[in-house]
Amino acid sequence: MKLALFDLDNTLLAGDSDYEWGQFLVDCGVLDRDSYEAQNAAYFEQYKAGTLDIHEYLGFALRPLAAHTPEDLARWHEEFMRTRIAPMIGAPAQALVRSHLERGELCAIVTATNSFVTAPIARRFGIAHLIATEPESRDGRFTGRVAGTPCFREGKIARVDAWLAALGRPLTQFDESAFYSDSHNDLPLLERVSRPVAVDPDPPLAAHAARHGWPVISLRD
Repeated sequence: MKLALFDLDNTLLAGDSDYEWGQFLVDCGVLDRDSYEAQNAAYFEQYKAGTLDIHEYLGFALRPLAAHTPEDLARWHEEFMRTRIAPMIGAPAQALVRSHLERGELCAIVTATNSFVTAPIARRFGIAHLIATEPESRDGRFTGRVAGTPCFREGKIARVDAWLAALGRPLTQFDESAFYSDSHNDLPLLERVSRPVAVDPDPPLAAHAARHGWPVISLRD
């Protein structure tokens, strides 16, 4: 059996769902533009540069989930899916996922973005397994804190290993394990699988892929 793992933001999506969720809330007037927008952009630049402190960022990114009711969050997310996410889902990305699913491979999205934002996106792609950063909840409300290990950098390896262990299928048992990603932040997991694939890669990942002879593909229309 083969395993196919997909990063989400700027890989399957032509954009970053975590960043866009914050900007969506700003545009809706839910978050203050002056106090939130600049900080959101600064964290995004840190992510691209490989200097992001994930725990500091999650304290910022998960705070809006704790400040609002599940009903409001669900209503906003429906609009977010329609106006921000749908335009970022291209035919090549859908075809890639479909090809792996139709071959009967075990597929999962592995993303640093929290599962509240990404679970509906995974369902849109038809992928049943989502390995994402988990926001803590208590009594039906988000707390603004993270539960467990953030699914970021080396944390992606830990989370994938735990998921596979729960299935009774360690990574070494697969005939092939592929991971598709755009980001140098994902090098730990890319170097762990048997078939790393750079997708519209950032410059550091593009250079690494060239040095190691990794496949490089584009999923942009």
